[in-house]
Amino acid sequence: MPTLKAAGLLDVDAGEIVQPGVIRVDDDQITGVGASASGDGDGVIDLGDAILLPGLMDMEVNLLMGGRGETPGLSQVQDDPATRVLRAVGNARRTLRAGFTTVRNLGLFVKTGGYLLDVALGKAIDAGWIEGPRVIPAGHAITPTGGHLDPTMFAAFMPGVLELTIEEGIANGVDEIRKAVRYQIKHGAQLIKVCCSGGVMSLTGEAGAQHYSDEELRVIVDEAHRRGLRVAAHTHGAEAVKHAVACGIDCIEHGFLMDDQAIRMLVDNDRFLVSTRRLAEAMDVSRAPKELQDKAAEMFPKARTSIKAAYEAGAKIAVGTDAPAIPHGKNADELVTLVEWGMPPAAVLRAATVVAADLINKPNLGRLAEGYLADIIAVPSDPLSDITVTRNVNFVMKGGKVFRNDFANQ
Repeated sequence: MPTLKAAGLLDVDAGEIVQPGVIRVDDDQITGVGASASGDGDGVIDLGDAILLPGLMDMEVNLLMGGRGETPGLSQVQDDPATRVLRAVGNARRTLRAGFTTVRNLGLFVKTGGYLLDVALGKAIDAGWIEGPRVIPAGHAITPTGGHLDPTMFAAFMPGVLELTIEEGIANGVDEIRKAVRYQIKHGAQLIKVCCSGGVMSLTGEAGAQHYSDEELRVIVDEAHRRGLRVAAHTHGAEAVKHAVACGIDCIEHGFLMDDQAIRMLVDNDRFLVSTRRLAEAMDVSRAPKELQDKAAEMFPKARTSIKAAYEAGAKIAVGTDAPAIPHGKNADELVTLVEWGMPPAAVLRAATVVAADLINKPNLGRLAEGYLADIIAVPSDPLSDITVTRNVNFVMKGGKVFRNDFANQ
């Protein structure tokens, strides 16, 4: 039963640093905090002047895409499923060492032969074969033919090239959609991802245009909710957000073009918004076709105003990066951007911990408190004063096991 000792720890609910930071861990759980953490144990892990935080969470990543060795633009037709999984091993390790102990892998949209690679990756991590964050997998994203997450749209492939099956997420009409959703659930998806509107980096027309009809969206929600799963929707346009919420979608991804009415619907219906704002500053579109550059130039500035409006209206915001839209392992850049764009550091840290835990129905994650899973990280100083310290995580514990300790040889 090790005891962690540091200069302080973050109380995410109060939004303050408690001093000193003392936490007792027994197996995979926190069994004492502060004065209740005293007692005999298997040793003390002294983290010096560091500040302890709950393990951070990223609610939109794709560990099976991006990373070292990938050739952007060609990976869709070069990388077989085995290559993707092997590359994901490095992506997962970098993400965990950056202090992100839980992620949602939010929707494959690549050729896999029907295999749910994110489910397999999560199983390997849970079994201890490889290092990585706890993975909440969505399986294949559900999207219509020619929708934003139809991979043939990213490079304007001719007919017959890289066509995906219903099992791989390309589904049109209620019957195909039911089959696609049921397939993901059968093979281990823990939530469903759907493409509800256009996006920036695909040749699908207007980024805000709604892709699925209301009838089709309601079928997706019906299938998922009856099995106890939530639905996350890639959605940018204000009208598409309104339709998604009205049809029962639980979580809006991005929402760059939301207006006040769309935000109010999110709040009134107690739905979630996943941020993904860093990509609006960091994504390099200089080599993209001009029409995609034009979409980015229109949308990215609106991402700043819409996230601030959503926060001020009281929306439930959870942190997500859309990595590899920003590099794997640089997930904390999202936290920095949210603060730079007007959210208080305490609110951003809640978005990356307790709000994210609520989104994935994990009530034992997101706090440094007795009875919670021992997902604990350390940063060099107070993140409430300087959120950029979250870029410099120097200690990572997930489920009571230490995966990074830069203090060990000091």
